[in-house]
Amino acid sequence: MTTTFEAHTVTILYFAASSTSTNLLSEIIEIPSSGLQLSSLASLLISRHPQSPNLKDILKDVKWSVNLEMVDEGAEENVKLKGGEEVGIICPVSGG
Repeated sequence: MTTTFEAHTVTILYFAASSTSTNLLSEIIEIPSSGLQLSSLASLLISRHPQSPNLKDILKDVKWSVNLEMVDEGAEENVKLKGGEEVGIICPVSGG
C-alpha cells in the first residue's frame, strides 16, 4: 500500500525591503501538515534565506496580510496557516 502525503504550501509575497533583501517577489514554501502559526513564519523565512542577513531586522517591523486581509498587530499568534494561503509581507514605508 502506497501512502501519499499532500504537500501543504503557502505563497509568500515579498514587498519593499523584504523583496530587496531576498531578491524575490514571491515564493511558495512548504509548511508542516499540522499547520504553522503566523507568528512562526518569520523564523522559517529567516532560516530559508541565510544569505539575507538583514531579513531578521526587516521582519521585526512588518505587518502581515493573509489572503488579502491585514492581520492586526499582535494577533499573529492567533492565525494558523493550514496551506493554500497567500501571505503578504508589508514593510513600513515613509513618505512626505
